[in-house]
Amino acid sequence: MDFVDPILSVAERIYTLVENVKANKKRCSRVVKRVKALEGLVKSIKQRDAVDHSAEVENALRGLSFTLTSAQELIEKYTSANLVKRILKSSSHGDEFNSVNERLNDAFSSLSLALQLEHGNEVFKVFDLISRQKEDEVDSKEDDAELKRMLKEYGEYVETMQRDLEDIKSNVIKIPRILTMDIRIIKPEELKNVETEPFMTTTTSKVYKGEFGGFMVAIKKYSGATNTKPRCVSIFDKEVDNMKRFESPNILRMFGICIQGENTSNPEFLVIMEYCKNGSLRDFLNSKHELLWTRKASMCLDAAQGLYRLHLSEEVSKLHMGITSSKFLVDENYRVKLGGLELAKTETSLKRTAKDKEKDKDISSVCYSSPQQLGNINHTYSKECEIYRSVALGPPARTIKEIPLREAPVHVFEEKYQEPLPADCPESLGELITDCRAYESSERPSAGVLVDKLRSVLVQLEKR
Repeated sequence: MDFVDPILSVAERIYTLVENVKANKKRCSRVVKRVKALEGLVKSIKQRDAVDHSAEVENALRGLSFTLTSAQELIEKYTSANLVKRILKSSSHGDEFNSVNERLNDAFSSLSLALQLEHGNEVFKVFDLISRQKEDEVDSKEDDAELKRMLKEYGEYVETMQRDLEDIKSNVIKIPRILTMDIRIIKPEELKNVETEPFMTTTTSKVYKGEFGGFMVAIKKYSGATNTKPRCVSIFDKEVDNMKRFESPNILRMFGICIQGENTSNPEFLVIMEYCKNGSLRDFLNSKHELLWTRKASMCLDAAQGLYRLHLSEEVSKLHMGITSSKFLVDENYRVKLGGLELAKTETSLKRTAKDKEKDKDISSVCYSSPQQLGNINHTYSKECEIYRSVALGPPARTIKEIPLREAPVHVFEEKYQEPLPADCPESLGELITDCRAYESSERPSAGVLVDKLRSVLVQLEKR
């Protein structure tokens, strides 16, 4: 099979690289253990090469090939001599390994399902969710302790970049805490320092800044909510289990709902969510921020990882249905988080009529629609449509915005028009954007492959 030998070759290069890593040795070794487990599956396929394998096996191998290449480049980064300085500049090294391990687990699931392995196989123990999480937690603690020891040997870096180091420590603690907090009904007195003026207002709500559980939060208060407390709470309780599937550093965290004046005739319903200092990605990119392409690629990777987690959240892939740059939010560390999923059914129960909600619809979202959607109003919305929409990580360019909506299908669907890329866009990133905007939906990468390729692009840019 075309992918088998290249996969085995990349696996061997990973094993060799790990012998020379200078930090995160435990995390790298854990990746090797999981790659070796997958290597066993791939070799079994090679031994059965005379057998006609299904398209599912071919697709699983193709995805594994991208993931292993990405893992190889990640590990290679930690063999670099200027490693300590780089880590001090970035707090994401733990997230990188989490993402790679998640992709390796996905590759295992795809291959084992395609090959219909029996659950008694030893390889299943390597990818057991509970043991995997415990192993990764132990690895991260040991690697971080080793990193602190290394930092003492590089005193000049510690002195000149102390603030960066403190940010790393803060983020290492903050992210796991957020992800382990229960989504629940919050008592009004648990909300602290709520500002009196909203920082955002829509036709159905006002959003205030406040604190909850030691975190800065956004508090969305609905105007004219007509639902009763029992109905709202019932919907919320049913939705909490679904929200737990979306837990990821790249999906906006929900903390719960709060009912103020619940024993009065006019209670107020609040939705409490993670606060992102830099607002929506659209507003952020419209501002005067000057971003290096390394930062832009990192933000693209964040967005792709949020979409990847969403698409894997259920047996039948979950779709966002409304991705635009306004649906992504940017926190104080420039991490991008996918929003628009926050207790959607609960929020819908609190909003006014469908007619009122329709007024809030962003007309410009048409500019993010795939050619197939523009060419056929009845085209089924799919993952491929979301991949097309996700590459537009800013507001539509002026040229496409100035096209009358009724003419958009002609320009995009019939004439195959695409917005030109910035002149200074790195070639590797430009090629990936072009793949995501492929006219034929079948030629666009999946969210998982997009994550793998973006990680590779980011590593290449970091080497410059």
